[in-house]
Amino acid sequence: MEFRQESGDTSPLSAASHYRYRLPMSDHLNALLKFRFYVLAASLTLIFVGSGSLFLIAVTLKDLSSEFGWPREVPSLAFSLQFIGGGMGGILMGYLLDKVGAVVLPLIAACAIATGSVLTTFVDQQWQLFAIYFVLFGFLGQGSLYAPLMANISKWYERRRGMVVGIVASGQSLSGIVWPPIFGVAITEIGWRNGFIGFGIIAACIMLPLCMVFARKPPPLETLNAAEALDGTDSKGRARRGARKSETTLSMLQLQMVLCAAIIGCCISMSLPLAHLVAHASDKGLPLTDAVTVLSVTLMAAFVSRVLLVGFLSDRFGGLWALFSFSALQAVSVGLLTASDSIALLYIVGISFGLGYGGIFPVYAVIVREYMPPQEAGRRTGIVFLFGALAMGFGSWMGGALFDATGSYTTPFLLGVAANCVNLVIVGMLLTKTKKSEPPGPVAAAAI
Repeated sequence: MEFRQESGDTSPLSAASHYRYRLPMSDHLNALLKFRFYVLAASLTLIFVGSGSLFLIAVTLKDLSSEFGWPREVPSLAFSLQFIGGGMGGILMGYLLDKVGAVVLPLIAACAIATGSVLTTFVDQQWQLFAIYFVLFGFLGQGSLYAPLMANISKWYERRRGMVVGIVASGQSLSGIVWPPIFGVAITEIGWRNGFIGFGIIAACIMLPLCMVFARKPPPLETLNAAEALDGTDSKGRARRGARKSETTLSMLQLQMVLCAAIIGCCISMSLPLAHLVAHASDKGLPLTDAVTVLSVTLMAAFVSRVLLVGFLSDRFGGLWALFSFSALQAVSVGLLTASDSIALLYIVGISFGLGYGGIFPVYAVIVREYMPPQEAGRRTGIVFLFGALAMGFGSWMGGALFDATGSYTTPFLLGVAANCVNLVIVGMLLTKTKKSEPPGPVAAAAI
């Protein structure tokens, strides 16, 4: 889709976009709308496959502790370092996204995850496990996927931005639905080492071919608005509304700092069940396969939340109200885990927790695009997610350390609830600093 700039045209479309395309404009814009679907599908697939590394360590936590005589704190710390490394890497990858586009990101992620999966099988010392999870699975692997790809897809959509960000983010939840049962069977049948190797091969074979989809950068905002205006009527001929535009009385720096502070509390709370739910359920007497099923059901609920609820709440009520709702549900659910002694109750609480936590990370990406410049979305999302990753890392480590000290997950779960309540206070205060707004009306179809 080649184009050349033409400064002398005063037509409505040229005034909006400043571009004249060698293809007929309507054909170009229709092609743009079609291509961004491929970007959406590729982003979803990459996060789905790449996020498998998150659940490998969660499923093998007890096996690693048993084989090497390590306390649970050790694999818990490895799980934490993956998030911390991913958060740090997300800033660098977000910067690369804003500067050169997303094409290099899946390549880096695929190579890092495949290499890390193989190298983990040779681990016999704690520092080796920590290095692999921090650098390969974290900094280069997750750092190249989650935050950058959500920021990237937000640049391809103005209308329905919350929905598509939620769909891309759902890849992580879908990963949790599919991979843990596979890992559980693999560990039982062929051992954890062969399970790691198999995952590495699968990840490389799926992720590497998708790199070329990202060779094309997102279009300029004016061109994107023109494309969505072309597709701006529903089946009954009514004009669709545009993307939500929100304002805040805070400066960009203040808003960045507040979002970074807010995400800490909810991510400490979020990390505890994600890292320790399988072990917690197993401690209640469930066999490994049933404990993994509880996690899968939880992540299935998170998948539903990201596909259906994130877009519905954020596109209609704004990202901040959606964040407050999801965080409140998560806090209640983590508290109920302390009293979940039966399999039925574990399933119920797992579903509730999944619906809550599932919407939190994608909604933060939506908030960044609502209040901050789109050309800075990559690095600003990366900064927010760094603090979330640090909190995830601290929370999962804290859960393992307190379990080793107390022999129970009650104390860490209650501390998670307290951290989540701090987040709710911060988001509530932030809501008072924002101006009420509604999605703007559609771009006039006459511009096409």
